Amino acid sequence: MTRILPLLALAAGLVPAAALAQEPAKPAESTKPAEPQTYETQIKNNKGETIGTLKLRDGANTLVARVTIQPGGLPPGWHGMHFHAVGDCSDTEKFEKSKAHVNHDQSKHGLLNPDGPDEGDLPNLYAAQDGSANAEVSSETPMTGEGGLKDGDGSALIIHANEDDHASQPIGGAGPRIACAVIK
Repeated sequence: MTRILPLLALAAGLVPAAALAQEPAKPAESTKPAEPQTYETQIKNNKGETIGTLKLRDGANTLVARVTIQPGGLPPGWHGMHFHAVGDCSDTEKFEKSKAHVNHDQSKHGLLNPDGPDEGDLPNLYAAQDGSANAEVSSETPMTGEGGLKDGDGSALIIHANEDDHASQPIGGAGPRIACAVIK
């Protein structure tokens, strides 16, 4: 009997291990986030010339816009930058076919406005002495889906002649539209 007890104890220890070995393997959970949607388009000036690129990446929580302007593309200094409601830059003289800012909830203009910002508001862009600029900004406005930039008529990125004060109406004193990029 003394020999049977150690064998029973050994067998009892193996049963749970054998049972565990027979359980189906659980699939490994993916920790890699989904690839963001991307979009790239040209930025044109009032003569219809390409002066740079706009690259958009749309992730789960934010849209990232990267603006690259080549030397000579803009006058040096600060420039207001906004998403406008229609993806049409065909009227190069004034870019008015792009309509007003993206603004589905009718908020007031301005990142610093207590009743704003509207969905088209973005930080200012700074052009160096040679007219080049590089910026990466984020926006809660999605690229696709409800309220997205790539809706039925698209949208546009507009760069203005002057700095946006982020408060006054309707466009923060940003002045004429001097560059445009279609987002469709």
